[in-house]
Amino acid sequence: MTVRPILIAGDPRLTTPAVPVTVFDDELAAFVADLFETNTAAAGAGLAANQIGDPRAVFVYDLTDSGTRYRGHVVNPVLRTSGLPETMPHPEDDLEGCLSVPEEWFPTGRADRAEVTGVDMTGAPVTVTGTGYLARCLQHETDHLAGTLYLERLLGRNRRAARRMIKDRRWTVPGNSWLPGAADRAAGAQ
Repeated sequence: MTVRPILIAGDPRLTTPAVPVTVFDDELAAFVADLFETNTAAAGAGLAANQIGDPRAVFVYDLTDSGTRYRGHVVNPVLRTSGLPETMPHPEDDLEGCLSVPEEWFPTGRADRAEVTGVDMTGAPVTVTGTGYLARCLQHETDHLAGTLYLERLLGRNRRAARRMIKDRRWTVPGNSWLPGAADRAAGAQ
């Protein structure tokens, strides 16, 4: 298992939709193990393949919500949710972060319930259903695979603040990444 560098906002691979996985072999299993290893090293709740520069439609999740641990992976995910909120997200209760936007958190509106269907690394059917933090994570990771960073879901002043932050951090060019476990996570240095 290998910890891989995580791409930072501004890299076009993060906004390119993923391609469906068609080969289910030992290489895919090793790749999923690398995703888990990288996510763990980064102390993340989830990680999508394109966040480490791989175009395949696969993500992992590993989080605790209300005392229950949820850990797994989904290949070729399809998302269904309850309705999205029509109000501004709560400034504290709806905070969301992203390993590709290190050390930044913004209020993000998400559906209360989410279900992802797909397959696992062997091609066996998988369904993951969640509420709360798990639902947020499932939506966040499937967004990644659709080429959407959570910053695109921000509204009003939060969206303006995120755009300023991206500019101030000079995350407007491709190639910025950070390696989980490295000393300078926030700078996004390679």
